[in-house]
Amino acid sequence: MGELDLIAAFQRLLTNRSERVLRWSGDDCAVVRARPVQAVSVDAMVDGVHFRLDHPAVTPADVGHRALAAALSDLAAMGADAGEAYVTLGLPPGFSADETLALATGMEELAARTGTTIAGGDLTRAPALTIAVTVVGWADDEAALVGRDGARPGDAVAVTGSLGASGAGLAIQLGDAEGPGALVRRHLRPEPRLAAGRALAEAGARALIDVSDGIATDAGHVARASGVVLEVDLDALPLAAGVAEVAAQLDQLPGVLAATAGEDYELLACVPPEAVGRLGDLVTVVGRVAAAGDGREPGVSLAGAGSAQPLSGHEHHVG
Repeated sequence: MGELDLIAAFQRLLTNRSERVLRWSGDDCAVVRARPVQAVSVDAMVDGVHFRLDHPAVTPADVGHRALAAALSDLAAMGADAGEAYVTLGLPPGFSADETLALATGMEELAARTGTTIAGGDLTRAPALTIAVTVVGWADDEAALVGRDGARPGDAVAVTGSLGASGAGLAIQLGDAEGPGALVRRHLRPEPRLAAGRALAEAGARALIDVSDGIATDAGHVARASGVVLEVDLDALPLAAGVAEVAAQLDQLPGVLAATAGEDYELLACVPPEAVGRLGDLVTVVGRVAAAGDGREPGVSLAGAGSAQPLSGHEHHVG
């Protein structure tokens, strides 16, 4: 199938879900009627770096889902409403039209659940499967969006959902441990926490970040942006079912695995103590924000089992 036939197939597959998208795939540009404030993020994934398509448990649809989910998670971490996505696919030799459409289907199914319109993109050849996703989110007021730099001493540090599932699922997928298939699915098909992000923003969260690199690293991003210390108790981290058992097989403490493995795409929030009760079961409090100074540099301070060792999450290296 040639490029034009693939583009035509994409147009049949995709759905415009927004009255504000006036023109989309099929024109030279998407034309979108704006809301007052726009949030934009770009994310890229490459075969052999971010996923292994040669693994029998990984499908093109998984890869498509994961690429869009990672990008949408950045919108969730600002409390933005999902709007449009623009996707560039770099296809390697031998990657078939059926596989390409399966990848797009994985994206489109997630787009349908999140109210996202895949409004355009590009298609090219590449030495390895490469997916670059630009997502656009919206808000009606700048104050409705939450950055990383607003945490204040006395705030509670809280996380949504459960942690460690993706890291444990990857270990199971690679054959390094045994465990439930639900953990592998959490690794292959994370869900962006868009509704949770909006709820946290509306509840008065002062700082937000998605847990993509592991809380040991991501909490530090918030701390340094805000000029504070985030004190996090590893023993308080909410673990996904099966994570403790997988951690034992890997000779790791469960809290260490949950804090360092990354790619859970849950949200970490710093919220005023009085707002915690309004959030109910949406979050688990895992620590507090303390002031920097008097010899304490802005950063993350870990307590609990395993905290005596230096811990960090994932960090990309280039060059």
